[in-house]
Amino acid sequence: MRELLRDYVYALNKAYLSHVAHLPPAERAALPLAGATSVTVAVAAGRELHLIATPEALPTPVGQEVELRDDYAGVSWAVRFYDATVLPALGVVGASADGAGDDPAAIRRVLGVADVVYHLSVSIGGGLTAHHAQHAGVALANQHAAALRDRDSLRHAYAGRAELVEEFAVCERLGMVHAGSLLARAIVGPPVGLVGAVSAAPPEEVAAAIASGDLAAVRRALLAAAPKDPR
Repeated sequence: MRELLRDYVYALNKAYLSHVAHLPPAERAALPLAGATSVTVAVAAGRELHLIATPEALPTPVGQEVELRDDYAGVSWAVRFYDATVLPALGVVGASADGAGDDPAAIRRVLGVADVVYHLSVSIGGGLTAHHAQHAGVALANQHAAALRDRDSLRHAYAGRAELVEEFAVCERLGMVHAGSLLARAIVGPPVGLVGAVSAAPPEEVAAAIASGDLAAVRRALLAAAPKDPR
């Protein structure tokens, strides 16, 4: 099973890095995986199987912990394996808001991981083929590239609120839904100091996206609601 998961991570990362190889160097370097030189991919087993890539260095393996190393296209990674026998807290992680699986943020807290390159849930069995991994890697690369382009567009569209846009981008990458929602409200809010600014409601499409809890949808709604260039 460890070798199967190692092969899955290799195929996923290779597909991601190959897919973005044609991009200009600066744009490629801005992508979370392609811009890293070394990452750790924690494979954590709860109700689901989680693949969590982080640029953070984890402590040297001890006891029953196992680490396997690979690299591709200048990016190296260590795959680390965790289940309830290694980290007992994984066995009592609460369910996600929809009750369909684990709470992703809780899984990361158990591992002590804050910065995330990607966090995917995979199915044991037929879902662990190289074919599935390649599709996941390409989809992930496209998502990261789209988020990067949208961030640049948002920074231009909401002139004077670039810092808020940058913070929102970090929240989206790390899955910080509540903080990202507050930042989205601030990005589309009235000018600072305007009477009633605190209670002003965001545009309808932004409010609907915030209610969904999907920060990617919030990002797209912010773009749709952005002030149009008068030129």
